[in-house]
Amino acid sequence: MLNDYQRNKLINAVLYFASETLYCGKTKLFKLLYFLDFEHYKKTGRSVTGLRYCAWGKGPVPVALYEEMELPHKDMNEKVAFKFKSIGRNKHYIDVKPKAEFDPSHFSKRELKLMAKLATEYRTAKSNSMVEATHIETLPWHRVYVDEGRKQAEIPYDYALREEEKEIMGFIKKENDEIIQNYR
Repeated sequence: MLNDYQRNKLINAVLYFASETLYCGKTKLFKLLYFLDFEHYKKTGRSVTGLRYCAWGKGPVPVALYEEMELPHKDMNEKVAFKFKSIGRNKHYIDVKPKAEFDPSHFSKRELKLMAKLATEYRTAKSNSMVEATHIETLPWHRVYVDEGRKQAEIPYDYALREEEKEIMGFIKKENDEIIQNYR
């Protein structure tokens, strides 16, 4: 469960990508959030939104957000519209549209810069190319879904790191934990 701080970041990240990219549907949004969280984790050791992603057939899926789309919580519903559109027999598309203004105050400069980079890079991309972008062999989804064969399993954030980066992050985490312990 996300705390209020993470929840506000999630809602505003959704608003940002819905406002700053074209063709922002469910699949594209999921991939943008995945890139945001995993790239930020790689640089800082923490995600932006606090979402957990699972390795589904079309790529990483933040299951909690996926489940919420059909019946959004009040805070999400006030700011984001998920419009279900039929696109053929037994197929639908979920269009993501902003209902409020993006609030940058919830994000660090690093997070804002990364969101802007992703929005620019994928501004006109459609869901098919977004799916392909998450299936690259060196990325965490591929490791869980293909290499390990753990379909539907959670994708560990530390899969975004190379082995030497894991050692550095572990060292930094240990030092931070010691500082916090000494502060108490």
